[in-house]
Amino acid sequence: MDEITRLNLFHAQARAFEKAVRRAVGPGGRPPLVPSCPGWSVSDLVGHLGGVHRYLAHILRRRLTEAPDPSDLSLYGLPSDPADLAAWPRPDRTPTLDPVPGSLIDWFAEGAATLAELLRTLGPDVPVWTWSSERTSGFWLRMQLIELTLHRWDAEAVTGTPDPVDARVAADAMPHTFEVMAPARRLWKPAPPGAGERYRFLRTDAAGSWTVTFAGDQVLSEPGATGPVDVEAAGTASELMLFLWQRLPASTLTVTGDPGRLDRYFELVPPV
Repeated sequence: MDEITRLNLFHAQARAFEKAVRRAVGPGGRPPLVPSCPGWSVSDLVGHLGGVHRYLAHILRRRLTEAPDPSDLSLYGLPSDPADLAAWPRPDRTPTLDPVPGSLIDWFAEGAATLAELLRTLGPDVPVWTWSSERTSGFWLRMQLIELTLHRWDAEAVTGTPDPVDARVAADAMPHTFEVMAPARRLWKPAPPGAGERYRFLRTDAAGSWTVTFAGDQVLSEPGATGPVDVEAAGTASELMLFLWQRLPASTLTVTGDPGRLDRYFELVPPV
């Protein structure tokens, strides 16, 4: 996917997220909990995404190659109204159930627009700090489009059936999941060594498959591989992505082989 398409999709997902949040909260209401994010309320979603966007905007604006201190609240341009600050997510992850002021949602929208404009201006190849081995501005566009899309789905799920993930985003997220997120999650949290477990995720709404093998500490990704696997899970690109991010159950997919291996996947790749 090219960078212009990613930017256009980022804008679209930001608008959809904002719309879903406003619908979930309602006029003057308390933010409900988010079923797909245990322990989080809609306020937490707004604060989390808005904070990440502003943190990254600070990095991109200054082209930083080292991570700034995330506890420095001056990075986030927080609203000055005490009522707004009451809705800022608490460090202990206690759900924030205070009413979500409209200005906090506006703060999110402004931060998302600022981040998108910085990414557009810089292009994909500017060296900047990331938590990945790929240290470019393009990494952040890809990562944040995936994260924003996922949380748009979360926000829409609060009040009804969410729209599927755009097939282009979901197909882009699949190799990212195996090449970037799976190794990172195994570093961030304790995970058992792989014993040669092989998984295939087969797309049903277009051509495409991804095979991943866990061997010791290695995660080996083989797009399009046709060799034998322990288990194959088939579904649309959206369904596969949402399953791998633990938003949809395995029953959503067509599973061939040992279904118990799918549970093992989330031992090998601990959730964050």
